[in-house]
Amino acid sequence: MSLDSSQVGTRFPDGFLWGASTAAFLMEGAPLADGAGPSVQHTFAGTPGNGHSRVERGIDQYRRFRDDVKLAREIGLRSFRFSIAWSRVFPEGTGTVNAPGLDHYDALVDTLLENGIAPSPYLYYWDLPAALQDRGGWANRDCANWFADYTACLYDRLGDRVPQWFTVCEPHSIVHMGHLVGEDGPGIRDLRTALRAGHHLLLGHGLAVQAFRASGAGGEIGISTVMTDIRPASDARHDRDAARRADMYFNRLYLDPILLGAYPEDLPERLLRDWPPVVEGDLATIASPIDFLGVVHYLSLTVGDATLGEPAADVAPEGFEHLGISDLAAIERHESVFAELLDVRVVDTEGPVTELGWKIAPEGLGNVLRTLRDRYGDLPLYVAENGAAFSDTVTDDGTVEDTERVSYIRDHLLAAHEAIRDGVDLRGWSVWSLLDDADYNFGLIHVDRETQRRTVKDSGHWYREVIAANGLPVPYGNGG
Repeated sequence: MSLDSSQVGTRFPDGFLWGASTAAFLMEGAPLADGAGPSVQHTFAGTPGNGHSRVERGIDQYRRFRDDVKLAREIGLRSFRFSIAWSRVFPEGTGTVNAPGLDHYDALVDTLLENGIAPSPYLYYWDLPAALQDRGGWANRDCANWFADYTACLYDRLGDRVPQWFTVCEPHSIVHMGHLVGEDGPGIRDLRTALRAGHHLLLGHGLAVQAFRASGAGGEIGISTVMTDIRPASDARHDRDAARRADMYFNRLYLDPILLGAYPEDLPERLLRDWPPVVEGDLATIASPIDFLGVVHYLSLTVGDATLGEPAADVAPEGFEHLGISDLAAIERHESVFAELLDVRVVDTEGPVTELGWKIAPEGLGNVLRTLRDRYGDLPLYVAENGAAFSDTVTDDGTVEDTERVSYIRDHLLAAHEAIRDGVDLRGWSVWSLLDDADYNFGLIHVDRETQRRTVKDSGHWYREVIAANGLPVPYGNGG
């Protein structure tokens, strides 16, 4: 699909929910404040060699949330997607509630509502309490029930004011990054553990949905999953089969059980050898009906069969930098995982990239939205995260020019609008992210890492016009 900037002026459906997203462990900072317990992200970041800026420093949003909400109102957000840190509410993961932690999120919800912004919390965003990891974490089946108990507490406290809940953010990333490749908390590298963690994470999602229905809380509930646009390197059957395997691993492994009540039938033998026990009734719980699906999209991948053509070791690093990894050894780890598990190699393709090396391919978003409709039916969809990191320019007068980000968001919005015209039931859009975090410049709002001063970027001002017009009213600069 060709994206043409002359299409500006395009309007989105009435009631389209415009928002932006953040995540607790990336932005709150002060991870142990007011009685909170450490999470796996906290302990992973504290391990020598893993870095610590994200968790220890964040951008001080825990203390500055009222000012940040005012900036969100200035941009015109209708929705604010944030995550609740489990270990702030239950420092040990279970047991006694930490009142100051729960009070914090209660105050955040009220502050959003006072500013005319709908709160849309993630119940779990990659930050399991470290005390539960000591008890086996998600590889322990009990973790699904611990999660359900934690969510029930939040429904009871916040359920009268929250219109939209997300149970989990990106099951694939939690399992792959944290339990197989080991480049995120809890830093495990074991296939059997990863597969068990994945099944129990989905089971926890299903139990959380059931707890929501039983709670009497208002609003709706869903989950967000990362959707990667997978393309074969050629029309040859072996490359098309490689793309099918990659799609199974990245996308269907988690969506099929949630939306179809079954794991994919074409699981590779390498996965089946270490497949976790699935107890009778598990899949029915996992498939507990949800009200919507959140779509996280950043990447399109071109893949081929690793047993043919170029060897897997020749994979270009750009194919894996979407995972946030810059160290060569970590990139090689990703390459070997895909080659060993799936006989898949990622093929480098030409084209513009973001600061992290992620390929910019707006048509990929349209592809995944149509795929979701065709594969799973007309479930309402929300783009829960889409955005890009660039080296922003701070001018002498203190403004922040980020023309590349505006172009990126605009072109992806055009791709989404084309999908809507094709019958996709897309009901909202959330930019990742509202603010820069401690490491990366994804934000609509610039954060000075030394002073914590916030400045709305040009993209934030442009997004305000988009929200006000419920569409793309004007080009940006010379065609963006």
